[in-house]
Amino acid sequence: MNHPNMETTMSAHDLCCIGFITQDRIVTPRNTVDMPGGTSFYFAHAIQHLNPANFLLVTAVADSDMKAVEDIRKEGIEVKTLPTAHSVCFENIYGENQNERKQRVTAKADPFTPDGLKDINAHIIHLGTLLADDFSLDVIKQLSTQGRLSADVQGFLRKVENEKVFPVDWPEKKKALPYIHILKANEAEMEVLTGCTDPHEAALLIADWGVKEVLLTLGDKGSLIYTHGQFYDIPAYPTAKIVDATGCGDTYMVGYLYMRNQGASYYEAGCFAAAMCTIKLQSHGPFCGTEEAVRRIINGL
Repeated sequence: MNHPNMETTMSAHDLCCIGFITQDRIVTPRNTVDMPGGTSFYFAHAIQHLNPANFLLVTAVADSDMKAVEDIRKEGIEVKTLPTAHSVCFENIYGENQNERKQRVTAKADPFTPDGLKDINAHIIHLGTLLADDFSLDVIKQLSTQGRLSADVQGFLRKVENEKVFPVDWPEKKKALPYIHILKANEAEMEVLTGCTDPHEAALLIADWGVKEVLLTLGDKGSLIYTHGQFYDIPAYPTAKIVDATGCGDTYMVGYLYMRNQGASYYEAGCFAAAMCTIKLQSHGPFCGTEEAVRRIINGL
């Protein structure tokens, strides 16, 4: 299947992230923190520390939770809000191993619609999925004509029943993935999506389904990028302490898309993304480092 045309019009923005800002409760063995969250929240705050110029955030929150949006706007970031009766409310419960978590969803937002997103136009549009019904196949198809689509697969593999989050396969994956240029999955998501335990096999299969750039994050084993018939092994940079892994995958995507948009190579973008995650792991909340600090980690300083 030919990849859909993604360069139909001049791009209004370099990068756009679409996703819900959530109300999160993060529970670890040491403490409990209540704070905004979601891919769009972590993405917007992280990019603000790099270069927010020509970035657009599209989100939906309940009226009572608009403070999170106003705080992002105060950082100089353009935000388009869509109406929803409720915000998404997540509870993330971590054990000693930060790679493992249990989740509950206590409220859901209204899904994004083609009509609500028809005016979005960007060079790269990142789908910040949280739950399986955030973005319908119709929305994905439409957005693929408005920019080059990037997605984190995690939300497409999460189903909510009685507030509990269950891992599920993505029924429409073979229909949707040809419209998605860049796809990220972690090790567990990779296995659910493809049935493969070997990252190289999984990457090849995802590419066969139509994805042009496959990003597989493998925790402390680093990450793997597959594109145009070539594998790139990205190192994991050591961190002095692990405080909070929430938003790490989103941080990785910020670094990768930010660098790719600037014309960096796949390997360079992957290393930048991994180094951003090393900084993010050391504190609660979004990435708040600098581009200089990221480069110091890459250079071993």
